[in-house]
Amino acid sequence: MKANMGTTDKIIRFILAAVFVALYVTNTVTGTFGIALLVFAGVFVLTSVISFCPLYTLIGFSSCPANK
Repeated sequence: MKANMGTTDKIIRFILAAVFVALYVTNTVTGTFGIALLVFAGVFVLTSVISFCPLYTLIGFSSCPANK
């Protein structure tokens, strides 16, 4: 796996994950939609930690400055 995510992309994903978790914890979003947001938050954190997004590979995109 070659890194395809830049720093800005990782920060945005971490912020979105934190917002999704906060929405669920405060019961602003509940039920199936809340669970879906938690799954997205987990995916965002995981892809940020490993600096690789499989979706970017499928569409041929990279936000990593080392790959440009």
